[in-house]
Amino acid sequence: MCGIVGVLSNQSAVPIIFEALRRLEYRGYDSAGIATLVNGSIERRRASGKLDNLGEILKKNALSGTVGIGHTRWATHGAPTENNAHPHATERVAIVHNGIIENHEALRKELEEAGQIFKSDTDSETIALLVDLYLKQGKSPKDAAHTALNRLEGAFAIAMLFANEENLMIGARHGAPLIVGFGESEMFLGSDSLALAPLTRRIAYMPDGSWVVLTRKGADFYDLEGRSIDCPIQITALMAGAIGKDGYRHYMEKELNEHPVVIGQTLRRFVNPSTHQIELPEIDFTSISRATVTACGSAYYAGMIGRYWLEEYARLPVDIDIASELRYRNPPLDKNGIGLLISQSGETADTLGALRLLKNAGQHIISVLNCEHSTMARESDTVLGTDAGVEIAVATTKAFSAQLTVLACLTLVAGVKRGNLTNETADACLSALLDVPSRVAEALQLQPAIQEMAKIVAEAQTVIYLGRGILFPVAMEGALKLKEISYIHADAYAAGEMKHGPIALIDPTVPIISVVPLGYLFDKTVSNLQEAKARGGRLLVFTDEKGAKTLKGIAEQVVVLPDVHPFVSPILYTVPVQMLAYEAALIKGTDVDQPRNLAKSVTVE
Repeated sequence: MCGIVGVLSNQSAVPIIFEALRRLEYRGYDSAGIATLVNGSIERRRASGKLDNLGEILKKNALSGTVGIGHTRWATHGAPTENNAHPHATERVAIVHNGIIENHEALRKELEEAGQIFKSDTDSETIALLVDLYLKQGKSPKDAAHTALNRLEGAFAIAMLFANEENLMIGARHGAPLIVGFGESEMFLGSDSLALAPLTRRIAYMPDGSWVVLTRKGADFYDLEGRSIDCPIQITALMAGAIGKDGYRHYMEKELNEHPVVIGQTLRRFVNPSTHQIELPEIDFTSISRATVTACGSAYYAGMIGRYWLEEYARLPVDIDIASELRYRNPPLDKNGIGLLISQSGETADTLGALRLLKNAGQHIISVLNCEHSTMARESDTVLGTDAGVEIAVATTKAFSAQLTVLACLTLVAGVKRGNLTNETADACLSALLDVPSRVAEALQLQPAIQEMAKIVAEAQTVIYLGRGILFPVAMEGALKLKEISYIHADAYAAGEMKHGPIALIDPTVPIISVVPLGYLFDKTVSNLQEAKARGGRLLVFTDEKGAKTLKGIAEQVVVLPDVHPFVSPILYTVPVQMLAYEAALIKGTDVDQPRNLAKSVTVE
C-alpha cells in the first residue's frame, strides 16, 4: 500500500527521500509528502496526485535538513487531498503511517476532549496527536512513542521524527512491513528493501509487533512491551539497477517480456538438471488429507489453477477461498490438512490473516512467495520461493507465471508421492514444464496479432472472457488485467455457464475473448462460442494450430499459440491475455504501471 521512507543522514535528506519515494511509486498512491527538521523545527511539503506534483512544490519552496521522513499515500480514511497527505505533524512530532488505526474514532474523541486539534480526515493523524499529547505531558520522545504505540489498534507501520531531535527517529510495525537500513553514519527506514536499494545493502526486517529507536550510530529494537530484542542484519541481493525499464515503454511491458526468464529461473530453483528431478523441501504428501488454498487477486487465480492440478494429478482434495473470506468463514479443517497460500509480496493483509487462522487450526503452512524475507515467509512452515525478481508494475504479470511454475512443481511431486502419477507421466509433464520458457518466448512474438485484437477490445464498454476447465482461471486473470489497467468493464465465465445468465449481455458491441486450445473440452467450448456468435458477439480467440482449423471459420480474430502439453497450457495462455490488456490500455491512454485506485501490496484489510 503506502510507502514510507525515513533518513538520518549527514547530507541533505530531501533528495534521498524523494528518489526513494520514486522507487516506491509502484506500490500505488494518490498523494505524497516529506517532512524534515530545519533548525530543529518540523517543516513539511505535501501534494495530492503524482510525485511530480510534490517535486514542483519542492522546486518552488525548497526544504533543507539532514533528517526527514517521506510518504506516498493510498487513501483509506479521507479523500486524497493535500490536507490529508502525510506526513501529519504538530510543532513537536511528525509521523508517516501505513495501515489502518481501527480505534481512531475513540482516540479522536479522547484527544479532542484533551484539547488536541485535528486538521485532516485521516485515522493516521490520531497517531501524531496522541504522541504530541504525551510530549506535552513531559514524556521523552521515546517514552511518548512507546506509550502511544500501545494505545493503537489495527495495522501500522510508522516513522516518527521529533522537533529539536536531530539524531533521532522512531519506527514501529504491527501488521505492516517496515525495514531498517544501516549505512555509514547514516540510518534509514523503508516500507520495503527496494526503497533502500541504492542506499545500503545492510538491512534488518523488523519483527511484527516491534519498534526501533534510530540514531546515526545504529538501531535499538524493542517489543511492544518495551523489552530489548535482537533483529539480525541481513545483506540484501537487491541492487538499485533492478528497477530500470531497460528501454521498454513501461515496467509492465518489461515484465511481460521477462516471463521466459522468470519461469526458467524459478524452475532452476527446484529442478536438479543432473537427475531431472524436482527437489522440494520435505513435505509428507502421503499423510495430507486436504489442502486449503487461499490468496487474493491474481494470486487467487493462480491458486485456482493449482486446485485443478492438485486434484487431477495428485488426487488431493482442495478447498479454495479468497483470503478475505476465508479468514472470517471459520471453516472446518482436517487434522492432517495443509494451508497453501500464495502472495507476491508476502505482506498481503488478508492472506496473512488467513495464514494465521490456518496455522492456529493446526494446518501445515506452505507459502508460495516472491519475497522470502516477508512476514508470511517468517510465519510459514515451508516457503516455496518464486524467482520473479522485483515487479514494479501494479498489475502483476511475471510473478503470476512464476507462481504457476512453483504450483506445477509442487503438483508433480505430490502426484508421485501419493501414488497417483507414474514416473513416466510425471517425466512427460516435467519435460513440458522445462520447455515452457521457449514456448512463452514464441508467444511473445505474437504481439502484432494481439495489437490488432486490442483495437477491438479498446472500443468496447463491456468484454466477456470465456474458458473451461483449468483455463477458466486464465480467463479470469485476463478479465482482471483488462479492468485493472484499461478501466474497461470485463467479466470472466466458465464457458458452459454463459447460457445460464451472462448470455443476456451479448450484442454486437461485446467482444467475447476465449482461451480454447484443442483438448477434451474443445468441442463443448466451441458450441458455447457458437451460442455467443448467434447473439452477435464478436469472437476473439486464443488457440493452438489444431484448434485454429476449426475456429478460423467461426471467430473474427484468432491468435495461434505454440502447441504445448495440456499440463502447462495455463502458463502459456496467461501471457497473451495479459499482453492483450496491456495493448488495450495503451490504446486507451491509461497509466499502465500505476492504474488509478490500485496499490501493489495491499497491507490493509
